[in-house]
Amino acid sequence: MILVHDPLTPPQGLEGAVVAIGNFDGVHRGHATVIARARDLARRLGKPAAVLTFEPHPVDFFAGPGSVFRLTPEAERARCLARLGLEGTVVLTFDSGLASLSAEDFVTQILIRRLGVSGAVVGYDFHFGKDRGGSPAFLAQAGARHGFAVEIVPQVVADADGEPEAVHSNAARKALEEGDVARAASLLGHAWFAVGEVIHGEKLGRTLGFPTANVRLDPSCRLRHGIYAVRIAIDGVTHGGVASFGRRPTVTDAGAPLLETYVFDFEGDLYGKTVEVTFVGWIRGEEKFEGLDALVAEMNRDKEKARAMLAAG
Repeated sequence: MILVHDPLTPPQGLEGAVVAIGNFDGVHRGHATVIARARDLARRLGKPAAVLTFEPHPVDFFAGPGSVFRLTPEAERARCLARLGLEGTVVLTFDSGLASLSAEDFVTQILIRRLGVSGAVVGYDFHFGKDRGGSPAFLAQAGARHGFAVEIVPQVVADADGEPEAVHSNAARKALEEGDVARAASLLGHAWFAVGEVIHGEKLGRTLGFPTANVRLDPSCRLRHGIYAVRIAIDGVTHGGVASFGRRPTVTDAGAPLLETYVFDFEGDLYGKTVEVTFVGWIRGEEKFEGLDALVAEMNRDKEKARAMLAAG
C-alpha cells in the first residue's frame, strides 16, 4: 500500500483515486463500510482506492495534544487500513493552514488540485472545512459541479450487548473507558489492541512469581484501570495472558499508568521487543490490597479467570 504525507500533486500510483475521507480512529465497522464503498466505486471507475486522513487528530489540534483518546495511534491505524485492500493512504497534516480552508477551498485545493480525485466517499456525519462548514450534502453538490463522484454512507449499527448501537469512535472510547472491552470489540468489529515496546519496570512481578512485560501506552489512553484477559503477540506468535493497566496502588500508586502483562507459558527476555496486546475480557477493577500476600492470592485468581475467558473464546 502506498503511504504518502502532504502531497502537492497527485501521488504516483494514486492518480484519479477514489478517496474515503475521515479520521478513521479505531478503523471500526463504520469506517470499514465507508472504505468498502470507496473500493466498489473505484472498481466501477477503473481507479485506485485510497483513504484521505489527518494527523494530528483535529480535536488534538484545536484542544491540545492528548485531548482525544486515540484508539489507534498513527502507526497502528496505518496497519489496520493496509488490511482493507486499499491501494494507498494519504495523510494530511492538520495545521492552521488546513483548518482555515473553507469547505469549497478544501474541495478545490485538496481534492481536485493536490489529489485529482475521481470520487469521494464519506460517512453520513462527516464535516470538513473551516468551522465544519462542509457537510456530506455540500460535498455531493461540489462533486456534481466539479465532475467527481460522491457517495454518502448511512449510519452503521452494531449489536452491542444485545442492543443496537450506532457505530462511532466515541462509543468505542466510552466502552473502553468503562472497561467494557467486549462491547468495544462489537463496535469496532475487532478486539481493541495496543502496541508498544517492552520496557524495564521495578521487577516486583518477578519477585512475586509473576514476571510481566511492561509497556507504556499512548498518553491519551483512557482505558479503565483494572485487570484484563489478553492475548499478546510476540515475534509473530500469540500467547494468552493476564494484564494490569493502572498505577499499581498496592505498591506505588504513582506515575503514569503502565500496562503489565503476565504471559502464560512463556520464558524469555522481552526487553526491547515490540508486542501487540489484544484485550479480550474484563476481570476486575484496580484495587489496593493490605499487603503483598493478599495481592499475590488475588493475582492467582485473576490468572485462572483469564485462562477461562481465553478458553471460552
